[in-house]
Amino acid sequence: MQPEIQAFFDPVTWTISYVVFDKPGGHCAIIDPVLDYDPKSGRTKHHSADVLIKYVRSKGLTTDWILETHAHADHLSSAHYLRQELGGKTAIGSLIPGVQQVFKKLFNMGADFQPDGSQFDHLFSDGDTFQLGELEGKVILVPGHTPADLAYQFGDAIFIGDTMFMPDVGTARADFPGGDARQLYRSIRKLLDNHSPETRLFMCHDYPPGDRPVQWESTVADQRANNIHVHDGISEDAFVAMRTARDATLDVPVLILPSVQVNVRAGQMPPAEDNGTVYLKIPINKL
Repeated sequence: MQPEIQAFFDPVTWTISYVVFDKPGGHCAIIDPVLDYDPKSGRTKHHSADVLIKYVRSKGLTTDWILETHAHADHLSSAHYLRQELGGKTAIGSLIPGVQQVFKKLFNMGADFQPDGSQFDHLFSDGDTFQLGELEGKVILVPGHTPADLAYQFGDAIFIGDTMFMPDVGTARADFPGGDARQLYRSIRKLLDNHSPETRLFMCHDYPPGDRPVQWESTVADQRANNIHVHDGISEDAFVAMRTARDATLDVPVLILPSVQVNVRAGQMPPAEDNGTVYLKIPINKL
């Protein structure tokens, strides 16, 4: 059985979120949902998440899972809000405690924050399978962008997070804490070498060059032939050299500081302080 897939593009963060389901009236997973956040005012809104909710309800779907491919550094997750509105379990990779430990120290999160992944309902490991109504989901560990990245496969479709982008954009950066360009190359080859050419690959972001419209679906064959960073014939050493040099020129993502504080908490904000206000911290001269 092949999944039904609906994509939702957020133009502010260039993020694509997905609703994946077995059939109308059946069961769904929501992948990499966005919480609207204005860094100038510190205000959040739920417009992007509410669009997902409206779609899920319009199809009569039961939400089983809210899946994160990793702890994103470019947008805040609306997983917590969606869980409140639709139910379902939040999930991320089982290596997330290592990521949490890094950012607990950076943000001085205190004793109440335990870097053990317990903020999520479920932690997936490489090769795990799970049910989504009549669909089976498979978990693929793809570290490199961060050490805990996952891809999720349903039938002939794989949601690859921030491993690759569309072929004319290339690949994700690997210079975040715990990131590793050599691991990223091996993760990409794991996706490309172990799946049939017609396997569909769904991106988490698109940054289209020129006047190309936003796109988010490719295939293994297209990536192997045309990805500007990692097409067939590019060696691991050549990729690592390119990725390392390129990453050294990239700016820090605009939303990395608020995003990570929320995303390692499964989309929850930090606890309110004694005046009833929630704060996000900005460490000075640390990034």
